[in-house]
Amino acid sequence: MIAGSDPQTELDRLTRWQDWAPAITPGEYQARLAKARALIGAAGADALVVNAGPSLTYFTGVRWSPTERLVALVLPLAGEPVIVCPAFERGSLEAELRIAADLALWEEDEDPVAAACARLGPNARLALDPWLAAGHARRFMDAVATTLDGAPVIDGCRMVKSAAELALMQQAKAMTLEVHKAAARILAPGIRASEVIRFIDQAHRALGASGSYFCAVQFGHATAYPHGLPYDQELEDDQLVLIDTGCRVEGYHSDITRTYAFGRVEPLIAETWALEKEAQAAAFAAVKPGVPCEEIDAAARRVLEAGGLGPDYALPGLPHRTGHGIGLAIHEPAYLVRGDKTPLEPGMCFSNEPMIVYPERFGVRLEDHFYVTQDGARWFTEPQVALDRPFA
Repeated sequence: MIAGSDPQTELDRLTRWQDWAPAITPGEYQARLAKARALIGAAGADALVVNAGPSLTYFTGVRWSPTERLVALVLPLAGEPVIVCPAFERGSLEAELRIAADLALWEEDEDPVAAACARLGPNARLALDPWLAAGHARRFMDAVATTLDGAPVIDGCRMVKSAAELALMQQAKAMTLEVHKAAARILAPGIRASEVIRFIDQAHRALGASGSYFCAVQFGHATAYPHGLPYDQELEDDQLVLIDTGCRVEGYHSDITRTYAFGRVEPLIAETWALEKEAQAAAFAAVKPGVPCEEIDAAARRVLEAGGLGPDYALPGLPHRTGHGIGLAIHEPAYLVRGDKTPLEPGMCFSNEPMIVYPERFGVRLEDHFYVTQDGARWFTEPQVALDRPFA
């Protein structure tokens, strides 16, 4: 499972994923718009503005990163959706657009917010995407009578995943798990973290993804820093290895972490690894529909505190939340953290990663993802088996 191979041998083993999950259908896009309209009405708004980014992808299929130029969806309670877009980008927009919509095109010397509001009227009540840039949001506030927080509408749609979304996420996570297995096999004394990162990107591409969405490779004491240190390490015998990576399939994310021993490690690391696994299992077992998100975080922390760590965010212990929602964004609502009282519902998807950190010494993070069912939680990927066996 660990070491014994080389990058080229492992890349030669990998071929394009055979069982590719179907893309989101036109009917599902229409259902999303219908649900959003119901939530817009319930919020007392006349329309919703959705900024470029994962929410725009969710409602329209358009994968567009936000920039200073406004690209947005204006979804009214009735009538055609409107896409606001720079006129010179029309062709690129239409190539990805998966819904019927009117286009409000604006030239570089025109006001895009005026184009967005042209059909709404000055007395409109407008729900704004919280991802909207402050400058754009302020201009919308000046253009209409009332603005509201659009998060309840957007999160109310995106937090609960459909069967099609779960299938796309399952594929992404299964692909990344295969990449993790291959990465473990190429480890050898002297290999640099940057070499492993490059291999992981190539391996994701070999399976059909557009490379790694992100990748962190940490050895030894660097594992004590949840997002690593800003220099390239060389792997040594008898070090702890932490690899965290993911890819996207049709925009849906994976995000999996494995922490394992390359050789022999000190007894405290082995004890910490076992406690981490226990905390991850406790968080998983606490999942039931109706349970508030914060209780999952509390379940993991109870295990750690019983083991003498913490409490709260004190170190040694867990320095961050137990988990985050995941879907078209790698981190999205809801969150498994104290204070998030969102009740769990079937179809919600989360990471489960109650990392343990011993400052400046080492850290252990086991991260797998689950989705909520009527009966509890179900893993997308099987958790790590043992400190020296990273895969089932």
